[in-house]
Formats: sequence, C-alpha cells, structure tokens
Amino acid sequence: MELILINEKDNVAVSSENGHKYAVRDIQKGEKVIKYGFTIGEAVCDIKKGERVHTNNLKTLLTGALEYEYEPEFSVPEPQKPVMINGYLRADGSVGIRNEIWVIPTVGCVNGAAKTIAEKTGAFCFTHQFGCSQLGADLEETQKTLAGLIKHPNAGGVLVVGLGCENNGIGEMKKALGDYDDRRIRFLNCQDCEDEISLGIETVNELRKIADGDIRTPVPISKIRLGLKCGGSDGFSGITANPMCGIISDRMISMGASAVLTEVPEMFGAEQTLFRRCADRSVFCDAVKMINDFKNYYTEHGQPVSENPSPGNREGGITTLEEKSLGCVQKGGTAPVTAVIKSGDTVKKGGLNLLYGPGNDPVAITRLASAGCQIILFTTGRGTPLGAPVPTIKIATNSALAAKKSGWTDFDASSGSADELASLLIDTINGRQTKNEINNFREIAIFKNGVTL
Repeated sequence: MELILINEKDNVAVSSENGHKYAVRDIQKGEKVIKYGFTIGEAVCDIKKGERVHTNNLKTLLTGALEYEYEPEFSVPEPQKPVMINGYLRADGSVGIRNEIWVIPTVGCVNGAAKTIAEKTGAFCFTHQFGCSQLGADLEETQKTLAGLIKHPNAGGVLVVGLGCENNGIGEMKKALGDYDDRRIRFLNCQDCEDEISLGIETVNELRKIADGDIRTPVPISKIRLGLKCGGSDGFSGITANPMCGIISDRMISMGASAVLTEVPEMFGAEQTLFRRCADRSVFCDAVKMINDFKNYYTEHGQPVSENPSPGNREGGITTLEEKSLGCVQKGGTAPVTAVIKSGDTVKKGGLNLLYGPGNDPVAITRLASAGCQIILFTTGRGTPLGAPVPTIKIATNSALAAKKSGWTDFDASSGSADELASLLIDTINGRQTKNEINNFREIAIFKNGVTL
C-alpha cells in the first residue's frame, strides 16, 4: 500500500488507494496525532506503526471559544499583470459573467407563481421557504440574503415577486436593497393584480429586451470575486483539490481579484493558520470574533463545536474536525486575509476574504453568491450535484469519482494541473457552461436563526 506523507512532522500518512490515514510510527495513548504538520486530535489508545488511524483510536481536542494572540506571519503574492476577461459591465461598476433573468420571491408563499413565471419565460427562479413569520435578526438575514442576490451582477434583470401580506413585503425588501437600478429590478405584488402570471411574464419579457442589449466587453480579472467551497470532502481533499484551489486563489489575488472563504465551522482547529495571515490587527480581531461567534452559536444550542465531519467524510477517511478544517482552509491559499465579511455584506476588498457562514453546502453557496461572488470553485471527494445561482465548477478530488459522476464533475484534480484548472476558470468566466448550469442544478438556502411565528 502506497502512503502519502504530507508533512515531515506528520506521524500519519494517507493511503493513495482509499484516502484513509495510517501510523508511520508507533503512537502512544494520549499522544497528539499530526497531519499537515498540525495536531488533528489525540490517540485514545496505543497505535502501532502501520495501523489505521480513525474513529476507533483518535479523538478531537476542540473546545469552545478561546483567546488568541496576533502573531502575523504572511507574505504578499508578487503582483502579476492582470488577465483580461469578457464580462458585462453594470451601472454600479460591478461585472457579471452571465446575463440572465432571475425571478426571486420575497416569501415562500409565492414560490409556485414565481416558478411558473420563470418556466414560461426561460428565466431562472430561486425559491425558498422564508420571508414571513420571522422576527428581528432572523428576518434581516432573509432580507440581506435576497438583497445580495437581487443586485447580483450575473443577473441582467430581476423580477421580485411578493405576496402582499408577508413580513418581508416589497416595501421592506426595497428598504433592504437601498439604491438599485429600477430599469433592471422590477417588482410584482401578487395580491394587487388579477393575473400575476400574465403580468409576470410581460415584465420578464421587458427585462429580457433590456438585457439583450448588453454585450460582453473586456475588463480586468480584478473585477472577479471568486467563491471557494468544499462539500462531501474525503481524505484526498487536502492533498489534491483544495491545495490546487489555493494556488488559483493566490493567482487571482495577485492580479487584484478577491477570493472568498466561508464554512466557518470548518475552520475550527485550523483558525491559527488563518489568524497569522491577517493583514492587520483589526482584521485579526474580526476573524477571532467570527470564529468565537460560531463556537458560541454551537454551545448556546447545547451542541459540541467538534460535531462536524459527516458520515460520508468519515467513510472517506476524515476523522476529526481539526483534520477536516486543515484540509478545508487550503482552498484559501497563502495570501493575506484582508477582510472579514458579515452576513448580508458584499465583497469590497481584494485579497482573501473570510465570510460568516456555516458549513452546510446549500447555505454556504448561497452566502457566497449573495456576497457578490460571480463564480465558485467547489471541491468534492464524495460527489454532489448541488449548484449555486452562479456557475459552480465541481472539482473531484479523485479520478474514481470524476469517472463515476462525470455528469456532475467539471475537473479532476488528481490528474489535472493548476494551469489547466486556471484555464477552465477563465473559459467559464468568459461563457463556458459548468455542469450545474447544463443540468440546471441551481438552488439557494437561507440561514435560519430564530423563532417561527
């Protein structure tokens, strides 16, 4: 059995056959288990050289909120000449890489009407179950998420469909939007008209005529906000796909673009590697607060902070959250962390941005899109058909998955190179469709954090 030793400090190595880890020397009970050069847990019994290290003999060491010291250690990528891309320049200065018409309901009660309008016009509809019976910060979460999507540059036009009696009525939604382009963002209140379907179709057709006048024009790649996501991770994620995304992230940042890393619970155990890369003390403090806020969110609900690896993760060779996190954060490369983005905010700074959000795949990709990411690199070792409202490049960590689920997979990181992935990214930005677009697998999910009336 061939073993891959990731770091010379490691006392475990990964099988090239199944992604599981094996001891490369005897490990004593109570000794720390090291992978990626960092602690991924503690041995609960003596482990002999060559023995598999997994849930039967390894436990997490994660605890709740902690205090941290700012000990910066990072290097700034050498600037590269920006690549030019072809995008749709919007009135607010943002750039879209698609020019679609979107239909977005303010409340779940009108999902059916919104879907019907979209189906009859070829528009894309993003349904959800929220928008009413919500209070305070919970309602605000819904409004901010939808506002980010409504103003997304990949949409050449958006029809917002409301009901008329919901908490998140059109009037409230407009307040959440702030300034917006009223030529490209239209509103339909179903209770105010006799035939909402006909009126919706008419409005979408008007929006399409406006969008049809848009053309792709050359713009610098610095206009791109690149989302980074992993889902259904396995033992190869931190060896193949995630580090490759890190290379792409660093390249994009060196050309003035932004990269966005979310899934905060999947930073637990690896947060120190990110804290050392914070560009200044203010960013460091924001990053610490983000980590501790999510840890407190778990503990306030009576849940352990370490209960993250899914059954599929464990079957694929991942044992503890520390191990999963150390592989996960590699998608963010090595560039400095320049900003921490709260829910509902949009990306404004170049460099690596950390975005508040859970590990849950549908919620995380929605957060990335709502924050303004025009495209997402999504790595997976187990496979998933899930797609965001924006192009989602699915990157398999292993060739077996890429072959088995070729209908879901855009790229095989175990056999392809970073240069090839970079080329695919540029082609996709310029119009090449991803598998999620071809299959029309596009979904949103809104984070729920409050009572339902």
